[in-house]
Amino acid sequence: MLAAREATLREDLYTMRKMIDQYAADKGKLPQSLEDLQNAGYIDKIPLDPITDQSDWQVDFGEDPGSTESAQGVTNVHSTSNEVSSDGSTRYSDW
Repeated sequence: MLAAREATLREDLYTMRKMIDQYAADKGKLPQSLEDLQNAGYIDKIPLDPITDQSDWQVDFGEDPGSTESAQGVTNVHSTSNEVSSDGSTRYSDW
């Protein structure tokens, strides 16, 4: 069961990170939220974190390289779970 949840987390993180990059490439700016990805059709819905069973993702913000005004945008996404993964050394929030 845990292996399936971890696989789903890896897949969801990969997909959201890929769509952040795709959004930035298409729009010339970073999204301001995960909802921007959903509203623009890059993802159908914001997935539930399979570890916390909530849509409570930790969103990292950083400087938008496409902005001429030093704007900020979503640069990464992580699980909010501080539990240690099955490898015994990495927290899900560090994935």
